[in-house]
Amino acid sequence: MSWVTTAPGLEDLDAQSRASLEALPVATVPKGQTLFCPGEAARGFVVVLQGRVEVFLTGSTGRDILLYAVEPGESCVQSTLGLLGGTEYSGEALTATDCQLVLIPRDTFLTLMNASQPFRHFVFEAFAERMQGMMTLLERVAFQKVESRLAAALLKGAKGGQLHMTHAELAVQIGSAREVVSRRLDQMAKRGLVQLDRGCITLLNPDRLAQIGASDH
Repeated sequence: MSWVTTAPGLEDLDAQSRASLEALPVATVPKGQTLFCPGEAARGFVVVLQGRVEVFLTGSTGRDILLYAVEPGESCVQSTLGLLGGTEYSGEALTATDCQLVLIPRDTFLTLMNASQPFRHFVFEAFAERMQGMMTLLERVAFQKVESRLAAALLKGAKGGQLHMTHAELAVQIGSAREVVSRRLDQMAKRGLVQLDRGCITLLNPDRLAQIGASDH
């Protein structure tokens, strides 16, 4: 089966556009691989077929923040901006899991953007959704207190009441520093909201965490 028929959002392509994409190879990329770095030019548009790619922004202090993740049917806003506007990458993309990807080269991408309305719709719809998500992230980091962001992240990431994630990884996810996250978790543990073990956080009071996570200030 062609990868194009399994890629969300590309079902309505015309025959010529579909043929140009079907000629592109599917790459299997292991977890932990860097797809692009700050300062690099966009080489093409990545379509994620399986797995998850995470895009990070690193500040002058060395602190990272998770800008967004790209999963099947979603797009990388930095790649779209680079291809359409000629801007260099400001973030770093890493495969968070083993992935199957297709790289649409720059020339092919631009040709399809000019010639194929369904492809343009796919790109711009995914771009709009991604921008909305980034605006939500900006609002959360700017206006929501650390404890609220942390509680929401704990609830979102927990499986069976437990979250297997380091304090540093949580800090990247919520846009804070590891030391701040560690202090907040210690405070939550003293209040009986969580139990902290090495590499594992157990949620003891999800209802109260949900109240904290819903707080805007």
